[in-house]
Amino acid sequence: MLNLLSIFIGIVAFVIALAGLIPFVGIVNWVALPIAFIGMGIGLLSENKTGRNLNILVLIVAFVRLMLGGGIL
Repeated sequence: MLNLLSIFIGIVAFVIALAGLIPFVGIVNWVALPIAFIGMGIGLLSENKTGRNLNILVLIVAFVRLMLGGGIL
């Protein structure tokens, strides 16, 4: 059950992170990072790895976009 919740949170964070890939909307990734971090924490509590891995992917995408855009120095 926790894995399904983690996957759902990861999908929501991924949609937000995809919107953050649009030029001039990169600040939206600051919203996606904490959501994905919470999803990863919930995914760590479950037995399966799918939700955790999805949220780690979202964290990497959002973090790299922020680094390339100058949001994280």
